[in-house]
Order: sequence, then structure tokens, then C-alpha cells
Amino acid sequence: MVSDDIFFAWLDGELASDEAARVAAEVRSDPKLAARAEQHRALRQRLGRAFDGVADAPIPDHLLAATRRSEPEVVDLASARRSREGRTWAPLPQWAAIAATLAVGIFVGTMVPERSEAPVAVEGGRIYAAAALDSALTAQLASAPAGDVRIGMTFRDQSGAVCRSFSEAATSGLACRSGGRWQVRGLFAAPEGQSGPYRMAAGMDPNLAALVDSTISGDPFDAAQEKDAKAKGWR
Repeated sequence: MVSDDIFFAWLDGELASDEAARVAAEVRSDPKLAARAEQHRALRQRLGRAFDGVADAPIPDHLLAATRRSEPEVVDLASARRSREGRTWAPLPQWAAIAATLAVGIFVGTMVPERSEAPVAVEGGRIYAAAALDSALTAQLASAPAGDVRIGMTFRDQSGAVCRSFSEAATSGLACRSGGRWQVRGLFAAPEGQSGPYRMAAGMDPNLAALVDSTISGDPFDAAQEKDAKAKGWR
């Protein structure tokens, strides 16, 4: 059976013609694969309808300014090494790699660093957004990205709760509103080679896409619906 990597590469049109033809034939002969392909194509169309306006929006001035820097930043390696050696907590990318792909229900509280900057908090066996992640989910609109955390899409799940996908340099995930807070439904590490200050725009992580597809009810919010949901406290 075709692997997930090959399957999604075929959906994205990244395979050579002979390999693409082989996978297409296998998908046509396998009803489960064919249904899965249709589900992901439908999700991609929903995302396109929801974010066509965002794609056409002008680039923010602060991002344009960042591309015009004429002088590179000089890093004091000795100072950076001393700072790293003095840390007593795991930096976010390392923590995120540990947490990647674990279902919310099997998280262990001791796996989350006990510090105010940690992006999530474990309470009662559940994972909730904290610090910068909580702020971004609460205040940031997908049409107005800012900071290290970027919001992808907003929608309602099958229970009617508002859910939002998010990403940053090393992780992506999904959180839904529960009891006035953002409960994390899934968290995934960036694919190898795509972590760093500027994560490649290679589309949604396949694991996150599958989670969104199994959670979403109806279409994603457009910009006006998202703004209205924010004004109502994401209810």
C-alpha cells in the first residue's frame, strides 16, 4: 500500500510523472484511498474559499521591513554558549519534539516544563494553551498575523465549539474553546528540515489536516465570521 509520504506528495503534485501515474492507479483501485483523497481535496477547497481574501491582502509593513535588512545580525557564540549552559529548562523546540504527535489524553504533566513561558499547561489530565499561544489564539486574526505563533483557520467542531489551528517554528496544532479556555486537541512537530525561525510554507501538516478534517463541521470561518467570533469571546 502507498505510504502516507508518497500519498500526500502525490496529492500535492510533487511526484515525477511515472511515479504519479503509479500512485493514481493504486488510488483508483483502492476505495479507501480514493475516499481519503477526496476528503483531503474537499478540505483543501474549503481552506481556499476561506482564505482567498487573505492571500490577496497586502504584505504587512513590518514583514517587508524585515526583508530589507542590509546588515546581518552578529552573534556572540561564547555568550550564547554560556547562556545555553546556564539553562535549567528545555527550550521550546526540544519540548515540542517530545510532545509531537501525542494524543491529548496520554500527555503526562511532568513532560511540560514548569515555567511561565510554557505554551501549554496540563490541568486535570487535559492540555490548555498558555502564555504566547493562549494570547495568539485569543487575540490574533488569521488575516493579521503577528509574532511567532500564526493562526491558520477557525471553524466550529461537531459540538459547536470554536476551534483554531496554529503553527510556529517547530510545531503546529489544533485548539478548541472549552470552558472559556483553549483546550489543545492535537500537537505535531514540524517535518524534518522545516523547523526554524521561518517555517517553509509547504501546506498544513498531514497529521493536522487529518485532525481538522475529522473535527470540522461546515466550512471554515471567513474573515468577517472570524472577527465576529472574536468580538463574542469565541462563543
